Amino acid sequence: MTRSDKLLYHQIHPFKLLVDFGTSFASTWLIWEAHWSLAVGVGFLPSIITSAFLVALADLERYRHTALGLYIASHLTPSVTVTRILGQLLMWTGAAVHIPWLLPFGFIVIVFAWLHGLVSPVRRDGPHVS
Repeated sequence: MTRSDKLLYHQIHPFKLLVDFGTSFASTWLIWEAHWSLAVGVGFLPSIITSAFLVALADLERYRHTALGLYIASHLTPSVTVTRILGQLLMWTGAAVHIPWLLPFGFIVIVFAWLHGLVSPVRRDGPHVS
């Protein structure tokens, strides 16, 4: 499995999803409470450490041939990744300026970015085969 494959498939590892989901909400709450430096640490460090660990050491090959692995190989394009990041930025902005409706709106943007392939015929070149 190539490094680019690992960078793709680690995103659907259950531990990575749990860490990203948890730190998203924790960092958003910390921003709301104006704990800026702690929010930055919680918002980035666990995800970076988890990604580094999974890419370096985890057996990600088994995720390649799952339904979710096939889905992200076809639909997780750079624009989808940017959209997911923008959704998180909306949540953080809502927390920073205390606009509550931006929090669920940002979360919905993230969810729709993950699910866009269910309605979008646009696909990348398909699963990577090595």
